[in-house]
Amino acid sequence: MVANPNVTRSRLVLEIASEMIGGTDWESVPDYFQAKAVLRPAKGGKPVTLYGSSTAEGIRAVVAREVDLGIINPSAVLSAAVLGKGEFTTPQPVKAIAVIPSWDQFVFAVRPETGLDSLEDIARKKPKLNVIMRGMQDHTLHGMFDDIAAAAGFSRGDLAAWGGGVQKTGALPWRGRGTFEKLIAGECDAVFDEAASFWVDDALASGIKILSLSEATVQKCEALGYRRAILPKKVFQGLPADVLTIDYSGWTVFVHAEADDKLVTEICTALDARKANIPWEGEGPLPIERMALEAEDTPQTVALHPAAERFWKSKGHL
Repeated sequence: MVANPNVTRSRLVLEIASEMIGGTDWESVPDYFQAKAVLRPAKGGKPVTLYGSSTAEGIRAVVAREVDLGIINPSAVLSAAVLGKGEFTTPQPVKAIAVIPSWDQFVFAVRPETGLDSLEDIARKKPKLNVIMRGMQDHTLHGMFDDIAAAAGFSRGDLAAWGGGVQKTGALPWRGRGTFEKLIAGECDAVFDEAASFWVDDALASGIKILSLSEATVQKCEALGYRRAILPKKVFQGLPADVLTIDYSGWTVFVHAEADDKLVTEICTALDARKANIPWEGEGPLPIERMALEAEDTPQTVALHPAAERFWKSKGHL
């Protein structure tokens, strides 16, 4: 089964809902798109909504108690929310259920003729830089980029003032797709995106450069709740050396900090029961046994909900 991110998020939500609906406490509410499932208590009461969106909208919806479960990628965005940093002006009350494994990095790819060697060079050299980023307007890439750029000394407004700018268009820059081919053909100067393992090797083979971040920039980003990461030469062999950047790993499944313990336990139970039906980036069933443990692909950026922690401990996973 192909681990398309939209399929994974939607399937996770729907499989949890399918397991819970098998009990006597819930009825389904129809007519919601694939990434959202609504369960209505059979005996009346507040419906439970499981939301598969991976944008900051999902965080706001959980905090507002409009939905009961959300998913966010990368996990560090949830850390920024808890700290009240970046696009969040106040700390957000959320807790984690588990983290779906995904090892990834934020990639700043430029054409060699730009003369750029680091992200900070953009602020120093003020180039006319035409950048393509994901067309999804509320993709987490955009808010993160604004924070990272500010830490490196420039902004989207600066890029526009210097004669370039950021276009929000297209999808993931796989070889053969529009965004990738525009970069290779010189129809844009840069692509800033994630999903590194899907396109960085091809970009490097085509002569594209990957910009590093300075230690000072990374430390400023860490203060916002983001995490440092390395694009390692041993994995991306076209790199001249390891590249320091910002982590884009993990899809955190989360709830409101005050979510009912019984509901959280039901969610964990359903996730465990349906793990074989949920595709992910690796082989076999979703590896529930390590989704509450710190690792490169399962960054534990916020605390577990107490009921989730008790459940995973009862299963021997903590």
